[in-house]
Amino acid sequence: MKKPDWLRVKLPIGENYKQVRSLVDNHKLHTICESGNCPNMGECWGAGTSTFMILGNICTRSCGFCAVATGRPEAVDWDEPQRVAEAIFLMKVKHAVITSVDRDELKDGGSIIWANTIKAVRALNPETTMETLIPDFRGQWENLQRIIDVAPEIVSHNLETVERLTKQVRIQAKYHRSLEVIRRLKDGGMRTKSGIMLGLGETKEEVIQAMQDLYDNGCDVVTLGQYLQPTPKHLPVIRFVHPDEFAEYREIGYAMGLDYVESGPLVRSSYHAEKHIHSGRPAK
Repeated sequence: MKKPDWLRVKLPIGENYKQVRSLVDNHKLHTICESGNCPNMGECWGAGTSTFMILGNICTRSCGFCAVATGRPEAVDWDEPQRVAEAIFLMKVKHAVITSVDRDELKDGGSIIWANTIKAVRALNPETTMETLIPDFRGQWENLQRIIDVAPEIVSHNLETVERLTKQVRIQAKYHRSLEVIRRLKDGGMRTKSGIMLGLGETKEEVIQAMQDLYDNGCDVVTLGQYLQPTPKHLPVIRFVHPDEFAEYREIGYAMGLDYVESGPLVRSSYHAEKHIHSGRPAK
């Protein structure tokens, strides 16, 4: 399918972009910007921001939408939290987004490295706020508790798609387990966030139901964006959703009570993430 005009983005250029790439390379860091083929990499890196991916760049899961490699991950790098903290310091990042691959082979699911990274970033960058985009830890809630205990400003876990398509899109994940992640985070006092991709064959009613399910389980921030097929081996795009439909979902989300709705064709989980700390609800 030919991409419509509203999905065209500028190529990455500029000194800030080059500086971020240099820092990422020199500190041997992984970013979801690169591993996930994000269309906003030029804009975000040009603004001096990036989403760091910890625990390596090989995932134990094989989601049908994701460009991150699947396989046997390398050993945990216990020095990684400090390297991430130092890179954030050198980049002068005001709001850091950190995510990770799934590490289902580890007893702690990677949660110890997660907690160590949050603590290291906070120690070196006390003025920097953080969003952590976490996995579901296979429903082993003692691992989720480690994230709650170190209390980043926002904790995000993506629903990714509607209930009917979950088994096809997120092969090893469970729709209601993801909702429980959000509920447990909210019960732990966290500001919560989740994201949904559109264009995989979902109906409008299913999208609204997924938004309602997130709201009912304590989600504060929801992002909605267009799915783009990263390679021919991944799930195909069923349709390109028009910007007007994204705008409609934004209005519906605010009407149901969500605190911030980021909705548009190029929206990704960490797009404009620095704004999501505060309410986006329109003034009455």
